[in-house]
Amino acid sequence: AAYIPDDLYKRIYNACKRLLTLPQPFCTVGLSYTRLLKTERTTPGLLYQRMLVSEHNLRNEHYPLQEWVFVFADPVVFSESLGLVLRADIETAGQTETHLSLMQKVVQRSLQAVLGEEHCHGPTLARALQELEDVECYFGEVLAAVEQSAADCKNEDSQNHLIKKLQQLYTQVLLSTGKDPLSRGSLADVPLPCPDMSFHMWWEEEELWRELTKFIRSSSFSDSFSLSPDDFDLPDLATDLDSEMPRHSIMSTDSGIERDMQPAESSDTEWGGGRSVKADAGQGRLSRRGGIKVKPSVTDSMALMQDALEDTAGSRRTLQRKAGQSNLLLQQQRHFTANIVVMGDDRVLGRLARAYYWLRKREARRLFLTKKVNIKMFYIPVTTQPSNPATENVLNSNPCVLGSYLGMVDPWYECNISSLGLMIPKLAATCDLSRPHEPNPFLADVISYYVRMGQQPVYFTIYYVKIVFSNLTKEPVEEVFLSRLDIDFPEFKMHHRTVKEMSMRQKKAPVELCGALISLSYTKVSLSNREAEKGLSLRTTGVQISAIPTNRTEDLNCLTVELSDTKTKCSSASKIRTCSLKLKTPEKTGFSVCLDKDLRRTFRDVQSIEIEPCKDPGYYIQKSVMSKFTSEEDVDTGLSKLMNRGLPLPINTFAGIIP
Repeated sequence: AAYIPDDLYKRIYNACKRLLTLPQPFCTVGLSYTRLLKTERTTPGLLYQRMLVSEHNLRNEHYPLQEWVFVFADPVVFSESLGLVLRADIETAGQTETHLSLMQKVVQRSLQAVLGEEHCHGPTLARALQELEDVECYFGEVLAAVEQSAADCKNEDSQNHLIKKLQQLYTQVLLSTGKDPLSRGSLADVPLPCPDMSFHMWWEEEELWRELTKFIRSSSFSDSFSLSPDDFDLPDLATDLDSEMPRHSIMSTDSGIERDMQPAESSDTEWGGGRSVKADAGQGRLSRRGGIKVKPSVTDSMALMQDALEDTAGSRRTLQRKAGQSNLLLQQQRHFTANIVVMGDDRVLGRLARAYYWLRKREARRLFLTKKVNIKMFYIPVTTQPSNPATENVLNSNPCVLGSYLGMVDPWYECNISSLGLMIPKLAATCDLSRPHEPNPFLADVISYYVRMGQQPVYFTIYYVKIVFSNLTKEPVEEVFLSRLDIDFPEFKMHHRTVKEMSMRQKKAPVELCGALISLSYTKVSLSNREAEKGLSLRTTGVQISAIPTNRTEDLNCLTVELSDTKTKCSSASKIRTCSLKLKTPEKTGFSVCLDKDLRRTFRDVQSIEIEPCKDPGYYIQKSVMSKFTSEEDVDTGLSKLMNRGLPLPINTFAGIIP
C-alpha cells in the first residue's frame, strides 16, 4: 500500500500482539511482525526503503546492508532446455528496473508514506520524478532523513522533523519541474520489484563458495572491508570430511627457492566426493600454497561460535526437531545476506548439506565469509516423477521426502511451494525454443515471496559417515548425508529374488543362504533422553537408514534404521531409533552404500560404516579453548554447555513447525 492510516496500523498491531499469548511457533511469528509494524509506524516507509536498497545493491552512505538471491538447480533433474527457460525467467525479473527508476521508487514511496494524501499528490510526484535530472541527489537526502529518524525513534520530535524535511523535498521536486506543489489528491501505487537473482546449474559444489565470494567482491561496499586478493583464493585445503575439528596449522616444506618447487602434476586426482580436479598445465611456476593462520583470533572464534550459541540458547538436547529463530542473543550484524534457493529432489539437498559442511570446515581453518555473510537457505522440491498419493509416504517411491515433511509441518509451505514441484518441469514443454522466449515473471514472483516471507527455519541434522572398504589398500572415505543412507548386498539380494521366483516344490527344499551376516552396534534413544548401548547380529539383504519422518506421529530428530531380516518366512522390517551406529560385515564381497538416493554418491565393496551427527566447528573451537584450563572430564563446562555440538542445516519456511 502507498499509505497506511494509523487506525489500520493499530488494528493489525493488536492482532499480532494477541499471537504472543499462543505457543510456538505462533508467538515467534507474532513477535516478528509486531516488531516490523512498530518500526513502520514509528518511521513510515523505512521497511520498503531498506528492502529495495539492500535487494538491488543501491550505493549509498546510510544503509550498507545488501542481499542477493542465488538459485541453484540440480542438473540431474533439470534438462538443459529447462535450465535456459528458467534462467531467462528468473534473471530477467530482477533486471527490469534501472538504478535510476529504483531511486525514483524509493523517493516516491517514502514521500507518500510520510506525507499521506493530505500533503502529497502521487501522480503529480511520479511525473515530476520522471522529468527530474538529479534524482540521485534527492534519493540520498530522502534516505538520510528516513534513516536519521529511525535512529532517533525514541525522540518524540523525530517524526515531526521527518515530516518537515520530506515536505520540503517534495516542494523542491515539484517546483524544479514546474509542477504545482499545492496539488492534493490520490496516491500512486509503488510496487516492490523482484530482488536481484542469479540462476546456476549446480555442477560443482565449490560453485557455492565462488558465487558468495563474487557477491562480496562485486559489492559497492567491498572497499570498506579492505578485502585482499588472498581472501578470494581457493587454496588446496584438505578435502576430507573428518568428524574431528580440523587443525589450524600445517608444517611447511617450502624452502622459498624457486628451483626447489615441485613440478605440476598432469594427472587427474579424484577425492572422496567423486569430483575430478585437473591440474592446470598453463599455470605459472611461481605459485605457492596460501598460508594458514596458526591460531584463530578471539574475534574469529566468536564469529564461528555465535551460530552454535544461537541454535541452542541453552536448551537440552532432545528428540524434538528445532524450528524458529532464537532471539535470546544479539546477532552480530553482517553486511551481506546470501539467500540460497535450491531446486530439485532429495539429492540436491544432500549436496547442499555436503557443501555447507565443507564451507563451515573451511571457515574454521581460514575465516572469511562467516564475519561478512549471513546465509539463509530455501528449498523448492522439484521432481520429474508423477505424484502418486497411494505411495507418497513410502520412502523409496517419494523422491522429495524432505519437501513432503516441510509441507506436512507448515501448511503455508505446502500450499505455496510444494505445488511448484510438478509445474516447473512443464515450463520447458510449453515453450517453443525455436522462437525467442518471452520471460514469465510467475516463478520469480513466487521465489521473491518465499525469500521475503519465509524467515522461520526448520533445522535438519547433518550426519557424518565414515566408510571403510574391504580392500585395505583403499583409504577410508568420510562423507555426510542428510535424509537417507541405503545399504545393499547385491549378491544376496539377487539370491533372495531367485528364492521368491521358485516354485512351491522348490521352496520346500532348505535354502542355504538367506542374507549377509552383519554386526550392528548402536545407541538406542528415547523420549526420556535415556540412552542405552545395544548390539545385534543377523542376516539381511539390505538396510535403510532414514533421517526424515514420513508422518507426524514419528516426528523425531533421530535416525530410523530398517533391517530386512530374511531369516523369517516373510521379509519383515525391524525399526531401530538411534543417533549413532556402527555396522560391519564379515562377508568378503562387502556391501554398497548410497547417500541421499544419489547414484553419484555410491560406494561399493564396503566393509564397515560409522554414523554420527556432524560436529560444528564452532563447538570445537570453544572446546579447544576450555581444554587448556580444565581437565578432560570437565571440558563441557561454561560456554560449551550452551553450544550445539551438531551442525544442523536450516531450511527456511513461513512458520517453522506447526504442532
